[in-house]
Amino acid sequence: MRAGGIGMDALDQAILGELKQNARASASEISRKVNLSVPAVAERIRKLENAGIIAGYAVRVDREKAGQALLAFLLVRIGGTENAKAFRQDIIRHACVLECHHVTGAYDYLLKVAAADVKALEQFITGTLKAVKGVLDTNTMISLQTVKEEINV
Repeated sequence: MRAGGIGMDALDQAILGELKQNARASASEISRKVNLSVPAVAERIRKLENAGIIAGYAVRVDREKAGQALLAFLLVRIGGTENAKAFRQDIIRHACVLECHHVTGAYDYLLKVAAADVKALEQFITGTLKAVKGVLDTNTMISLQTVKEEINV
């Protein structure tokens, strides 16, 4: 990290790249790949964590093997700003909702949803999502193939 803890240099980027590939990589493994000593790598990781640049470590789950083979993106239109807060609080409680983004354009929210199959997705949309107060309209797109998917930048 640069002076004052602001920004990242090429070594920080390289360390983050290695951690993105394998969050369980040891400082020793990373040090060999970025040509930096183990203590220096460990210190840089500690600084990245303390600065909040590394916000946590995640496990990448194979959705198909976990029984959630269907991936869909749902656009949701909410009626009235008074319903937005309740919608957000409700929607994040559902395990099938992997992501929820407030977006610009004709719709208000974009949801990334994983389901076992089309029937489970239909049940979520009609039985859960459309029952949420304020939901006026939805538009569903089913992903046929994931070409690239990153957890973070």
